[in-house]
Amino acid sequence: MITPFGRLWASACSSNLGDGIALTSFPLIALTAGASPGEVALVTTAATIAWPLCGLHAGWLVDRLSPQLLLTVANGARALMLLGLTAAIACDAFVAPAVMIAALVYGIAETLVDTSLIAGIPRIVPKHQLTGANAKMEATINIANELAGPPLAGFLLGAAGLAAAAVGSGLYALAALAGLSLLVAMRSRPTPAAAESATPDQPTPRIRDGLRYLWRDRLQRELTVLTAAMSLIWGAWTAMFVLYAVAPGPLGLSTVAYGWVLAAMAVGGIVAAGLIERLQRQVSTALLLFLDTVGTIGLVLPAALGAPLPVIVAGVILAGAGSTVWRVIVAVIRQQATPLSLLGRVYSASRVISWGALPLGSALAALAVESLDIETVFLIASAVAGAVCVWFTLRFRSLHTRIAGLEAETNAETSIQPNG
Repeated sequence: MITPFGRLWASACSSNLGDGIALTSFPLIALTAGASPGEVALVTTAATIAWPLCGLHAGWLVDRLSPQLLLTVANGARALMLLGLTAAIACDAFVAPAVMIAALVYGIAETLVDTSLIAGIPRIVPKHQLTGANAKMEATINIANELAGPPLAGFLLGAAGLAAAAVGSGLYALAALAGLSLLVAMRSRPTPAAAESATPDQPTPRIRDGLRYLWRDRLQRELTVLTAAMSLIWGAWTAMFVLYAVAPGPLGLSTVAYGWVLAAMAVGGIVAAGLIERLQRQVSTALLLFLDTVGTIGLVLPAALGAPLPVIVAGVILAGAGSTVWRVIVAVIRQQATPLSLLGRVYSASRVISWGALPLGSALAALAVESLDIETVFLIASAVAGAVCVWFTLRFRSLHTRIAGLEAETNAETSIQPNG
């Protein structure tokens, strides 16, 4: 019998494969439709602008409604969105505007899907299994979103994006069906965590409560700001790398080869997701987080220096590993430190700040590339990445102390529960 976590995992797997195809295809479809370099970079802005605009409301909805219901509705909306883009490509009419609209709808739905996944895990998984569950989910994201999605998108883009949009629509429809299956299963067999979170005297959720809790939690607040700083770099890289990599860009790659370069990022992420629990037993959690700041430098510096393709791929793999470690660890910290009834709003509040920097980074890159060459833009991003690495080094002792304290508190709480 499929467990509730298995159903949640199935929805995440299908939707993230759709994400990998959509996010790789959007800028390439726009490029094929004749968009300018600045307009292509703005596709990334359109896909990520929803977090600062809608993220807080997404958290409020997740805490007020069923995460399973929201997974079903959001993925269903994305299936319809890509179906519309498929029609625009088939008719060869208004393709570039359709891509922008599709990217916007994708981003709005993503705020609900991501928040629902993070809030849904601790409702069906015990606290002492959170790291393993989040690592499994992160490995799934890497395999589907980053390893399989980009090369599959590159292969499907041969028909001017028609097949890519159609396949993505089908995958989101499957994700919606998996979410519906989970919704039915959870209603017929409520879990202890779900029952505990639905107390009758619970006050009506307020949007500002998530921001207030995040601000008062010093550890989560600082990790959120650090994530935002790195998201500026990732936003710029995501917007610029397609122009740098795909012919006539400096690397001169085909769309298929470009997809495989993006897939290389998942290699590091998959390995990191499989090793993270073992690594946490060997070195401090703070040190693992620090390695991600080093990986972010590896993401942008090789392109800034005009390095050959193997060096760029190595940097992408390093960045993928660091990003996976960061996301898993920060997700577990948030799930351990936040009351279940507030988790959706606290998660979305942190995403508004941290992922809200993604569209800012891509927009700044879009402006910069109109007057500067691509290598110079990557060099500026490398300088910012180096500054973040130095910042983390200066704050290392404080972060290490607070993370270790939270881990000790969680271990003590787990040890006194019946049957461990």
